[in-house]
Amino acid sequence: MNQASTRYTKLAVILHWLIALVIFAMFALGWYMSELPKEAPKQSAFDLFDLGIYTWELAKEASPRTFYFNLHKSIGITLLALIAIRVLWRITHRPPAMLTSYKPWEKKLATGTHHLLYLLMVAMPVTGLIMAVNSKYGVMWFGMDFIAGLDNSNMRDLFKEAHEIIGAILLIAVIIHIAGALKHKFIDKDGTMKRMSFK
Repeated sequence: MNQASTRYTKLAVILHWLIALVIFAMFALGWYMSELPKEAPKQSAFDLFDLGIYTWELAKEASPRTFYFNLHKSIGITLLALIAIRVLWRITHRPPAMLTSYKPWEKKLATGTHHLLYLLMVAMPVTGLIMAVNSKYGVMWFGMDFIAGLDNSNMRDLFKEAHEIIGAILLIAVIIHIAGALKHKFIDKDGTMKRMSFK
């Protein structure tokens, strides 16, 4: 395997794993916060996910649902910035060559899945941001006012549905991506995983 032509750059590797980690965290946070009751006592400190690891202090009291929704929005905005950097890198850098051992259908599937992942990675936070902007609460970024709410319930509901549908499709695409990586690692036993490794 030609290391120079088949490996991604260090920046691409860092962005890949960082964005992947944040996406998984956002799915977990999304499911967690959706189960929280709309009516609950406000508080000024939150033991994150009741794990006893870190307590988040707030300048202003908020209900658990408000706190976690604001956290989801804040991380989402940060994720969108990371994805923008990755897309910019992808536009300005030619990706490394695929392994010669790949079958034609594997090359097509890999290319199609990667294009779909890029599209969904952009669409997911963008629809979430538009949904939040059209709510009456607007968007805060880690406690700082970011974008005021427009209080447009019709647009909010439209992009809420789009956000959820795109999320489901993204989850399926990620599962296919992981399944492909595991196939190459344990069945084909080729160098695919090394292309996106730090070593």
